[in-house]
Amino acid sequence: MVLDKQVVAYRAGGFRPRLIFSFAAMSFVGIVVALEVLCRTGVIGALSFPAPSDIGRALMELYSSGQLKNHLGASLSRLAVGWSLGVSSGVVVGFAIGITTVARSMGIPWVAAVSAIPKIALLPLFIIWFGIGEGSKYATIAFGTFFPTVINTFGGVDNIQKNLVRMGQSFNLKKSTIILSIILPGTLPSILSAFRISSSIGIILLVAAEMVSAQYGIGAYIIEQQNLFQLDRLMAGVVVLMVIGLTIHGAIGLLEKWLLRWR
Repeated sequence: MVLDKQVVAYRAGGFRPRLIFSFAAMSFVGIVVALEVLCRTGVIGALSFPAPSDIGRALMELYSSGQLKNHLGASLSRLAVGWSLGVSSGVVVGFAIGITTVARSMGIPWVAAVSAIPKIALLPLFIIWFGIGEGSKYATIAFGTFFPTVINTFGGVDNIQKNLVRMGQSFNLKKSTIILSIILPGTLPSILSAFRISSSIGIILLVAAEMVSAQYGIGAYIIEQQNLFQLDRLMAGVVVLMVIGLTIHGAIGLLEKWLLRWR
């Protein structure tokens, strides 16, 4: 007797969500078109929200006048310096808390206590300490991005399977080898997640710092247009911030694909 062979579909693929750029573009275009229609038909008043076409014209004026280059250059340099200081020191401290008893005992209470403080509230204190120039802005961004990086890093270290570490120790591997070959690769997803979170926090703190004390910068431009009640130009500055956030998110995504290609 011959038994019929039945092909069973593979059902254990897990969840693998993908980013489909056509869907993303359609959602963006759809929202822009809907806002344009609502603004032009009077459903949304001109004093409440400018039409996307007006925002586009304000962006072109900002670019053609050369102001975009000045404001964007100032903001990106501040964000790069402050964010780099915050995340680099956060990764080091997070690793120390994750692998050493002394650092964990001394660090976690301080991280839990200070991370709950709104970092914008400390901006006046940073201005007193570091002056009204670039130092206070760097410090604000670095301080705000430091704590989420620390928390994500030592959380990633804690989530590494202990059997892998014990296996390395059983083969008499050096501690540095275990850290670089086992702990660091296993913690990379958490570190990259911290990069995403801290970049958004860094942009928020950047704008707040520039609104308080800056001649150039996207935050300074936004607060200037707010005082003049130029909503289209204000929203043009907001769109620039959205583009910065989207660009950073995409760059971290590419870095994640490269560093985590072994997964």
